[in-house]
Amino acid sequence: MARDSADQEFLEYLVKSIVDHPDDVKVDRKVDEMGVLLSLKVNPQDMGQVVGRQGSTAKAIRSLLRIVGIKNNARVNLKIEEPEGSTRGPRAPREEA
Repeated sequence: MARDSADQEFLEYLVKSIVDHPDDVKVDRKVDEMGVLLSLKVNPQDMGQVVGRQGSTAKAIRSLLRIVGIKNNARVNLKIEEPEGSTRGPRAPREEA
């Protein structure tokens, strides 16, 4: 595993392990003055598995990437791409019981 793409390979391995459509997982890596930006695209049916309840899975993935980045002296950020035709809009207010 090359040091400079260890974060990208780790993210691909991790996400492919938790989704139902591993062949649809795509990770783009960009490096700039802010550090490393990994853009993740998954099958729209797998978005729930990647994000998790209240974003818990996404937070855990970001924490692990931060650790990989620290090991390689890089700041690693994750952007999860919205699938095409996503209908995520403003949330409806919750009903109080």
